[in-house]
Amino acid sequence: MKRAERLHALSEMLRRSGARGISAERLASEFEVSVRTIKRDLDALENSGAPLWSRPGPGGGYGLTVGASLPPVSLSPAQAVALMAAVSAAPDAPYADLAAAGIQKILDVLDPGTRARADELAHRVWVNKLPSSSRATRSALEEAMVEQRVIRIRYSSGDGTTTTRDVEPVLFASTNGQWYLVGWCRMRKAVRWFTVSRIERATVTKTACSGHTIHEVGVPPANARPVHGRGE
Repeated sequence: MKRAERLHALSEMLRRSGARGISAERLASEFEVSVRTIKRDLDALENSGAPLWSRPGPGGGYGLTVGASLPPVSLSPAQAVALMAAVSAAPDAPYADLAAAGIQKILDVLDPGTRARADELAHRVWVNKLPSSSRATRSALEEAMVEQRVIRIRYSSGDGTTTTRDVEPVLFASTNGQWYLVGWCRMRKAVRWFTVSRIERATVTKTACSGHTIHEVGVPPANARPVHGRGE
């Protein structure tokens, strides 16, 4: 592991340790380096502005001050490209445009050397960009989900039948490369899965959802999980 990557991983481990902190010996074991190297890395983090604290004696260690502001985010070139690849490969994913804007903000604060290496590596990762659904339609679906308001959709089913329905959005789901809006269909009075690419038009109404929950969708597949960002 290169030092820049180790420093980033070290700061994340300190953050996760919370108020307990973590000893230099434990950190050295985790990263398979000497305690002396870890202490040099801790000095480098502190010099960069990271709000480090240390507690001497038995049970002591190092940690990050809770609630303190942190220096600008630091990513390795591979981490930056991983984010770019994930968004580029899923243009129909909910809030994909916001994710792309967020990634751009991260790239803008990377040091020039890391940014240059990330740009070079990004040219070595290709994705097949498939046709996506209307931006206006996706924006309406995203807004309805956030605000938990009924959305009126014009939907074309697999047999070619087109209907207009009022739907209470419950969740977005992806399976076999296809995105779905899962919600309570007021016309059918049941939970239904709507293929996002078959939604021809969507309008957010002023009507609040009535409280249908994800538990009404049923038991998810064993490998299904929410995108809560915890790395599980």
